[in-house]
Amino acid sequence: MRQVRTVLGDLPADSLGRVDCHEHLFQVSPLLPGDELDDEAASGGEAAILLASGFDAMIDATPIGLGRDPEAVARVSTATGLTVIATTGIHRDAHYSPDHWLRGLDAPARSRLFIDDLELGMPVSDRPEGAPRSSAPDGQPICAGLIKAGIGYWSISPFERTTLEAIGIAHAATGAPVMVHLEFCTAAHEVLDLLADVGVPSRRVMLAHADRDPDPLLHLELALRGAVLGYDGMARPRTRSDAELVDLVEQMVTNGGGAQIVLGGDVARRTRYLSYGGMPGLGYLGDRFVPRLRDRVGEAAVDAMLTVTPRRFLSR
Repeated sequence: MRQVRTVLGDLPADSLGRVDCHEHLFQVSPLLPGDELDDEAASGGEAAILLASGFDAMIDATPIGLGRDPEAVARVSTATGLTVIATTGIHRDAHYSPDHWLRGLDAPARSRLFIDDLELGMPVSDRPEGAPRSSAPDGQPICAGLIKAGIGYWSISPFERTTLEAIGIAHAATGAPVMVHLEFCTAAHEVLDLLADVGVPSRRVMLAHADRDPDPLLHLELALRGAVLGYDGMARPRTRSDAELVDLVEQMVTNGGGAQIVLGGDVARRTRYLSYGGMPGLGYLGDRFVPRLRDRVGEAAVDAMLTVTPRRFLSR
């Protein structure tokens, strides 16, 4: 039986339940001053809100160097019962200072970090060297289950390209699924081409934020290549409304692309988490968006987005 690697160990894929495919329990970035997610009690409270909204599991999409806290994530998972799939990898260039230690690592060195996180366990803190491996409350190592990269707006910098090359090495060694942050869904075909060149098939790639360009023709092209499309822009009316996203999903389902869609919230801000004093919180996706989507496209299509496709993508 295929397995999904979670912070509390491997689970049979069929037991994963409903998955929110893009959130963050902990995150600290120079791009988001004042919006740090760094309080275990508050993040645990938000995880409980997500669970109460109808989800059983989530991807914590915070990669290396941006405030990961594996032991806190494992404690939150244990306390709430929410299954969490953690992330290794490196985000897009802009999240790292010019002198960040990750910039000094070539593709083989980065791949070793990723493989260790996936197979041996993540370090307790993301320092360049010397940090001990993290342990779950039961003493087992806390491993990542996903590799992440990020690219810029219609650009792939040398730093980002090196990460994608490293992901090719790590994927070949582990079979782990890959998430790529896109800026407004630009360069989606280009990043799939680059990953294919380094040995990562498109069916093992999730394109995060694909919905930020709600172009069904583009999305059907990407789906036909086998890519998984991360729709995670709900509750952001400054850029795209929920109504546009519901319309996009309906067009994708009608034209045969619904089986390639997964859903997430990517709320990812202190000022947007109820438990930190913000809004709308992690419950928005399950409590307010999913029912609206179910009314439009039906139970079976939504179930595929929440269970069947995440299970297929995350398992190895």
